[in-house]
Amino acid sequence: MSRVTKKLRRRFDSTQSAMPAAVTESCRTTSLREATRTWKQVTRSLSQRSAGIPLPLLKSQLRVGGASVFDMLRKRLASRREGREAMPAAGKAIAPSALTWFEVIGYTVLLESDITLGKHQIGRSSYSDVVLCQRLHNALQKINPTKLDEAIAAAIHQVTCTESSHLLENNRRFHKLLTNGVEVEYLYNEEIVHDFVSLIDTSNLLNNNWLAIHPLTVVEGNYTHCPDVVVFINGLPLAVIVSIQPSDEQAIFKEGKERIQTYIEQIPKLFDYNTFLVITYGNRARVGTLTSDWQEFLPWRTIDGEDFPAKGATELEVLIQGIFDKRRLLEQVLHLIVFEEKGSSISKKLLRRPFCTTQYPKKSLRQG
Repeated sequence: MSRVTKKLRRRFDSTQSAMPAAVTESCRTTSLREATRTWKQVTRSLSQRSAGIPLPLLKSQLRVGGASVFDMLRKRLASRREGREAMPAAGKAIAPSALTWFEVIGYTVLLESDITLGKHQIGRSSYSDVVLCQRLHNALQKINPTKLDEAIAAAIHQVTCTESSHLLENNRRFHKLLTNGVEVEYLYNEEIVHDFVSLIDTSNLLNNNWLAIHPLTVVEGNYTHCPDVVVFINGLPLAVIVSIQPSDEQAIFKEGKERIQTYIEQIPKLFDYNTFLVITYGNRARVGTLTSDWQEFLPWRTIDGEDFPAKGATELEVLIQGIFDKRRLLEQVLHLIVFEEKGSSISKKLLRRPFCTTQYPKKSLRQG
């Protein structure tokens, strides 16, 4: 990576709360001319902040998720004209900016319609598969380069085999595997070998596979559902996003929770691996866990935990950047998810830091 490119990426990171908002707005325009005009405004602003780097160089070097922002906008506009992006199979609209934001923070974003047409291979053999085993296998090989194939296969077998008919028991077991790694034993050269395989790499984010699919059709028994977005890390479905368009705005997030509950009851195997649940309504967004009541789904107030987001930033973009940023996501998975057991019931909680969920966090902390 050239020195100029590194400098531009640092510039992009430092202005992340301002620049993507303009990019997202340009994705909502109806013509390429309007998108180009918005792009010029963005690059002019960034060029002024980038130590005199010429605009053509800025336009060619600034890249997000492997593609230039301008190319991303052009592709997004073409997708919108074809009507592919706005309506998932479930018939509910999801804000295009949600998908754009995942692209901005470096995820691969795929449309299920393209996967069905064979344009992308995700390693899924049927609609009943909820773990992308080929991606999981490839990621585990990269994360555990010294481990034998037998160890990798044994780890995948443990991850994909459920031991209980109780969803939360399965979810708690998986969370332990995700955070602590998988202890495996296998036969090698006629000897039983004990080994350890990590499911995620917290030290090198590039070793992990980051993917969002919109929507994802899941079949279990007699039921078929299409969650709007499923977020996979190393082929494991760690987050489900539902987008709602209710007729009664007073019940927006309650309706979202009811839809999630239907999914949990009818396609539970998808949620054996779930860490986060997200409900969106336009540019509004809330996050919770498997056992959260609808009132416990809360917005995310700050991206980095230090500063308020830029003026005009929406709940949706703050939540996606604040929670799904690759480094922060892994930190939350490792340190902010807890299970509490009371009698025979299990509750799963996201330990919410005050600055993430209060309207005026710094003031509240001073008063406390």
